[in-house]
Amino acid sequence: MSLIRMSSPHVTRSNTSSSVMRLVLLAMIPGILALTLFFGWGTLIQIAVCLISGLAFEALALKLRGLPVSRYLGDYSAAVTALLLAVSIPPSAPFWIGIVGMFVAILFAKQVYGGIGNNPFNPAMVAYALLLISFPVQMTSWNLPYVLSGSDGWSIPALSESLSLIFAGSSQVMDAYTGATPLDILRNRDGFTTEEMWRSNQTLIEGTAAYHALSAAWFMGGIYLIYKKVFTWHTPVSILGTLGLVSAIAYGVDPSNFVDPFNHLTLGATMLAAFFIATDPVSSATSNRGRIVFGIGIGLLIFTIRTWGNYPDAVAFAVLLMNLAAPMIDHYTQPRSYGHKRARFGPKGE
Repeated sequence: MSLIRMSSPHVTRSNTSSSVMRLVLLAMIPGILALTLFFGWGTLIQIAVCLISGLAFEALALKLRGLPVSRYLGDYSAAVTALLLAVSIPPSAPFWIGIVGMFVAILFAKQVYGGIGNNPFNPAMVAYALLLISFPVQMTSWNLPYVLSGSDGWSIPALSESLSLIFAGSSQVMDAYTGATPLDILRNRDGFTTEEMWRSNQTLIEGTAAYHALSAAWFMGGIYLIYKKVFTWHTPVSILGTLGLVSAIAYGVDPSNFVDPFNHLTLGATMLAAFFIATDPVSSATSNRGRIVFGIGIGLLIFTIRTWGNYPDAVAFAVLLMNLAAPMIDHYTQPRSYGHKRARFGPKGE
């Protein structure tokens, strides 16, 4: 028997940054199609605005730093950030929302730290959080899903109306096609119980199917990325499992005042966060044990902020807070090296 002896590294396939980013862009297609189908052309317009402005800001930053523009733009990281921000903001948001968001995401959340691989926070979520705090009206005016937008049951803004709304700020179009999201409705119940809201509110009765379908689309894209080994299952499963468990306990104790676990998982941006945002390899934990801790923290924070905080969907704040904790998580969850003790809390573990 003959053995083949080869020196390390034993690489069996290409796994460059650009190839990973291309897979992420491909996996986002189902979610983008679902957003367009249920909420209109605005999503595609926001993607175009974010892509153009994001690539322009990235090229400007690279030029100022004296780095080769074409080489660094080819890693597609700016494109992924642009798509993540574009699908997170309302389809009817003014065009300058996307431009301001990409300015913050690229220049202040990414390039100021040294570019790809050095940013401590997820750039798209930094931009989203700043936009939400600074422009709450524009960032909370979400389009109604198609089942509620018109009397015929299938009415979304036409392309011309979407362009007018985004670039001209047509108030008539805004009033006809926008409204509160289900999570916002369930959070601001005006004294009604959760069950009463489900029986009386049109958005909850007829419109939640669109949000469930959108979450399913993000879920399918995320499963594809796990299959392609872009990331492991640890972070998504720990986020979804923790949020589902905690919300199930709360709902079981007091169903009149808490949202059930299924709708916690499917009515907001939970699936998008679990598979496309929290799995960012730069700003999240690195070991498998660390990713589980990281995901548990995000799940707990999403439930806490949604239930008692000021914002109905807490994904951005939960991810950013756990980005801040990622270095400490990494310090205490790294696998033990042979011959060394595992790191512990306190001076002896340092």
